[in-house]
Amino acid sequence: MVTIENLTKFYGSNRAVNNISFTINDNEILGFLGPNGAGKSTTMNMIAGYLPMSDGTVTICGTDITKDPVKAKQNIGYLPEIPPVYPDMRVREYLSFCAGLKRVPFGQRKKEIERVMDLLRITDVQTKLIKNLSKGYKQRVGFAQALLGNPKFLILDEPTVGLDPNQVVEVRNIIADLKKEHSVIFSSHILSEVSAVCDRVVIINKGNIKAIDTIENLEKNLGGNMLLHIKLKGDRSKASSAIELTDGVAEITKINDEGNGFFEYIIKTSGDADQVRTEIMAALMRNGVQINEFFTEKPDLEAVFMQLVNSTSNKSGMQQLYEEIMAENPEVPAEDDNAAENTDTNSDKEGDE
Repeated sequence: MVTIENLTKFYGSNRAVNNISFTINDNEILGFLGPNGAGKSTTMNMIAGYLPMSDGTVTICGTDITKDPVKAKQNIGYLPEIPPVYPDMRVREYLSFCAGLKRVPFGQRKKEIERVMDLLRITDVQTKLIKNLSKGYKQRVGFAQALLGNPKFLILDEPTVGLDPNQVVEVRNIIADLKKEHSVIFSSHILSEVSAVCDRVVIINKGNIKAIDTIENLEKNLGGNMLLHIKLKGDRSKASSAIELTDGVAEITKINDEGNGFFEYIIKTSGDADQVRTEIMAALMRNGVQINEFFTEKPDLEAVFMQLVNSTSNKSGMQQLYEEIMAENPEVPAEDDNAAENTDTNSDKEGDE
């Protein structure tokens, strides 16, 4: 298990990460989401021990990373957004170098390097200079170094950047499979990827945690208005009147008129969608309107994300571990010389997010 408690980061007087706390359970994939400048890469760099924290603690498999960084980092595999590769090294040479840094026993290095090359499908480029590789291959080489030594905890910051669609699917499947033996924190701008592989998500904005929950619960509790699609036959004026007078109907839009008495509506709800749907159906039946088709368009993770990062306060009724920080903090500055010296990933710019 990985425990993050009261993690805070200042750049001068600017607070990039504001007293955040969450856990990553064993054999779990945790999505880490936020807009540009939210503090994602700064947080990941602190968790990995690449960037000093201003306050708080990070405990990796029972070890405080500030008190015993060597032991803690033995359990970490880290892929930043910009892969930490050496362009003038060949792929196998670079992985051998990284295996040495990670103290993989000398007698096991060859087998371990071949394992990660095979897993990331980079065996065919093992003798090539990294600078001559495509962006996608460089990304996979960086991912391979993160897996060397089979660490228990993996930090993956935008792992599919630069990959073609086939490679994205391959890496997504690899990440899902890693859950069997690892805990993973996974950041991505592609929300469909997060929905496909993550067990829970953390959403942050301006350094504050906005929500922590399963995707299913977030979509259920924070998805905003539901859309009801309905196809009817009968008196259109009676149907429209019955729907408009139903409590919880926020908006009704006619989208199709097929003739012969058939027509379709999209209904936006502002209350309990199931209750609204039941009441609409009852009202239509009372008015002699035939219901041919009725289905609900459920909100997805994108709708949840947009609602959370574009609002100043969280919606009432949220469940689980939602934390709303009331104080507003300025954005992380576009550049910070001291932070740039502390991390090769330029996490203070948060350009990866």
